Amino acid sequence: MHDTIVLKCGGSTIDELPKSFFANIRALQKSGLKPVIVHGGGPAIKEMLAKLHISFEFIDGLRKTTEPIMDVVEMVLCGQINNRLTRQCNDAGMQAVGLSGSDANLLKAKPVDLKRYGFVGEIEKVNGKLLEQLLEQNIVPVIAPIALGADGERYNVNADTAAGAVSKALNAKQLIFVTDVPGVMKDGRLMEQVTKDDIKKLLDDETIYGGMIPKVTAALDSLDGDVNEVMIVDGKNTILQSDTQLIGTVITKATEVVL
Repeated sequence: MHDTIVLKCGGSTIDELPKSFFANIRALQKSGLKPVIVHGGGPAIKEMLAKLHISFEFIDGLRKTTEPIMDVVEMVLCGQINNRLTRQCNDAGMQAVGLSGSDANLLKAKPVDLKRYGFVGEIEKVNGKLLEQLLEQNIVPVIAPIALGADGERYNVNADTAAGAVSKALNAKQLIFVTDVPGVMKDGRLMEQVTKDDIKKLLDDETIYGGMIPKVTAALDSLDGDVNEVMIVDGKNTILQSDTQLIGTVITKATEVVL
């Protein structure tokens, strides 16, 4: 569905998304686009684990997910954040429905490395048909990145990679990462348009680092499929340049280097 846009809302920005952000999504929908939202929730999960005195560790940047931690991840993502985002979409005049990957086998996953990372999964299959049926009725799917394995186990999936997988499954027009920064920065300025090759160079010279790495990695993976364009925007200051264009960094498939 080439009129589909997938928005990934990062956990660090969800609490601070203004009403104008959801009004913008509604404006994009009115213009004929079909939005899908995938969200994270890392900070809220960390806060709940601390409240419950459940210790955890990060290995290779991934939170090792034991069964007690998986219970908390599911509770926070599905019971708290997903419901809040769905309500905010509905309040902005959209019809939204909250989903987790276990609903109608929406996200199927396999463990990355059960022994090393616990119940951390990578997506093998997306039930794109279910999402297409919802989108055809102008319903906005709001997806928590909990996936099911062939063994019936639940798996915690990185929200950036989940959004990328959903984009590829839907042949989305655009994948948008909603973050707490304006986009990809270099020497203090916003890079409004870059190519896949530019991103690889910026990774190599460590201009891109930290939490931006999984976003641009998921962007590159999406661009290997049918997604033509990935965008990174600031959720707190999301500006519609027109009815269909946000301001941020656009990453395209083109190979010519524009740095």
